[in-house]
Amino acid sequence: MGIFTGNRPATLGVKDGRFAPVRWKPNHVCSQAEPTDKIHYVKAFEVQPKEDPLDIWEALVAHIKSLPRCTIIAEKRNYLHAEFTSARLGFVDDLELYLPPPMACIHVRSAARIGVRDFGINRARVEAIRKAVMK
Repeated sequence: MGIFTGNRPATLGVKDGRFAPVRWKPNHVCSQAEPTDKIHYVKAFEVQPKEDPLDIWEALVAHIKSLPRCTIIAEKRNYLHAEFTSARLGFVDDLELYLPPPMACIHVRSAARIGVRDFGINRARVEAIRKAVMK
């Protein structure tokens, strides 16, 4: 464990269908933030009408597992928590996915554990995953 690891937040997970609320720090993105919040909002992974939501879920999970410096912390039927550790200094970011009923989209949250800024790393990670998996 490095000095930049930080502690695993107690607020991770889904409560009443929601991730933890967005904080003021610009070091995270969340599909459940208000769309007008240009700092934090990122689109959910949308499931098209003819797609099987579970196929999309499985593809997302498989892709995330294949990424470098990724550790899966929790994997359930509709929830995933993965930690990403930066190569040089060991900063840890938490990525969460949630597939709520009626399975029309997969919500995402990606957040740095420590610091104020993440220099766009979490947004870039979510968009790279979207580009790799979504059609």
